[in-house]
Amino acid sequence: MRIEYHRTLLADRVRNAAFHAALRQRIVPGTTTVADIGAGTGFLGFLAAKLGARRVDLYEAAEVALLARKLMTRNRLANCRIAQVHSTEVVDPDAVDVVVCETLGNYPFEENIIATLNDARARFLKGGGAMIPQGVRQFVCPVTAARLYNELAAWDAIGFGLDFAAAKTMSLNNIYVRSLGPQDLFAGGEEAKAWDEVRFDRRNRTTRAGGADWRFREPELVYGLALWWSAELAPGITLSTGPLSPQTHWEQLYLPALAPIKVGRGQRLACRLRSTTSSERGTNVTWRLVLSDAAGREIAQQALDLEKGFLP
Repeated sequence: MRIEYHRTLLADRVRNAAFHAALRQRIVPGTTTVADIGAGTGFLGFLAAKLGARRVDLYEAAEVALLARKLMTRNRLANCRIAQVHSTEVVDPDAVDVVVCETLGNYPFEENIIATLNDARARFLKGGGAMIPQGVRQFVCPVTAARLYNELAAWDAIGFGLDFAAAKTMSLNNIYVRSLGPQDLFAGGEEAKAWDEVRFDRRNRTTRAGGADWRFREPELVYGLALWWSAELAPGITLSTGPLSPQTHWEQLYLPALAPIKVGRGQRLACRLRSTTSSERGTNVTWRLVLSDAAGREIAQQALDLEKGFLP
């Protein structure tokens, strides 16, 4: 049991407060029924019970469900019931007024939340019911600080007359969980753009694709892309992993460039991103960077693919 992982989740006060506020907005004491999908230690379902939910169904396939049962008993939550099963495997589930699910990663969909909530919306949620989160937007911004790229370029300095270029290429075709600040980003992160959006009140594709572009008024060196996300939990209640937002246990993602891109004044840098996620194969991400001149003529491009860099 990865208890340290769950401790990290429960130590995230920003996350906890946001989900508590969303549940409080949605729950009518004594009336609302709730399903907590991917419940872990049961925290979100227990919050729903404390907020007055009439019944809370918790679904957790992993061994941590046994701990959740102990915690449920310890906290005397008689209106909760826990099933140690993945929600998609439940036959004829009891419908509820609210589905809450926090199986979000640094890359938001790496735990297959889209497929899980496609199923939950169709089979667990009553007509007119609410999903928490309601949706997720993904953001991208060029990285203009050299420090992360330089760390990965250490292969160039192996020395002893040895060439490790092939290993460097693998390192650059990878995604890195890092903490970034405004000083690392183009325009201090203010020029971040949304490249993808998922709304959980409808069926969504597990393959995501999108892009963004930026016009540079001054010359810059670009070392890759930063990604983060923002989740709308309920109307007016959001949770963001962005570098300009309150810190959470999640961090940003760094997607390197194959080589630093020298962007001139008036030139445009565009990116195209694509991700595929499944329970069988996990998540793969590809990213392409295209540099164009002021007239729109392509100057250079780089294409990277996580499958070219990942070693199990």
